[in-house]
Amino acid sequence: MRVIVAGLAVLLIVAQWSLWVGHGGWLRVWDLQRQLAAQRDSNAAAAARNEALATELDSLRQGREAVEERARYELHMMRADETFFQFVPASAAAAVPAR
Repeated sequence: MRVIVAGLAVLLIVAQWSLWVGHGGWLRVWDLQRQLAAQRDSNAAAAARNEALATELDSLRQGREAVEERARYELHMMRADETFFQFVPASAAAAVPAR
């Protein structure tokens, strides 16, 4: 009787071992679920970025205003019919020596 119980115990341990640690065991499944969740988060962030870029691209293709705005703020450009004024605060003007 003890031999049968010991044999069943060993069989149960072997079955549990493969269930928890084996190739398709629960630990592997949990790890894959964690990786899948991380990948889904990464994909969602990339999709949001792609959507923002697509919206900006449509704006650049459709209108001149978006192109002009980018030229002004990123390249510091202005139109030929505009005059540029720069105001210097009095404290900054006093710090610069006169020529």
